[in-house]
Amino acid sequence: MRTYELVYVIKPDATEQEVADLHTQVEQIVTKMHGTLTRSESWGRRKLAYEIGRHKEGIYVLEVIEGDGELVKELDRRLKNVDLLLRHLVVRVDVDQAKAERAKTKRTEESRRRRIARGLPPDRQPGEGPQREEGDESGDYDTMDAEA
Repeated sequence: MRTYELVYVIKPDATEQEVADLHTQVEQIVTKMHGTLTRSESWGRRKLAYEIGRHKEGIYVLEVIEGDGELVKELDRRLKNVDLLLRHLVVRVDVDQAKAERAKTKRTEESRRRRIARGLPPDRQPGEGPQREEGDESGDYDTMDAEA
């Protein structure tokens, strides 16, 4: 099972019922093709980067789907025939997640190798270096105010 993000832009004059019907249609296709609809978000009405037809705005919707290539082909085929849509795009995202995980592992291994070369334990010890919460990637470190 691969993870895909489907983003589609609906005409701005569409009603809430039409948007819901389109979501239901996508959900039925995914279920029929033995996939899973993981997440659905409506980003609401937004200005388009460029005019599509006579439309300057559109209603954006994101759907996160787990399935195979046949599911994506079927979704793409069916969405091409929906008059309500201005544009749609399906992107495979599990590849990017795997690349990010490999890069993180590579950084960790490189850090461990350098620490061992300097005669330190491979992993940071409690109280060693700047302290931050687990998973905090902001780069902001707590500093102590020096009193003069």
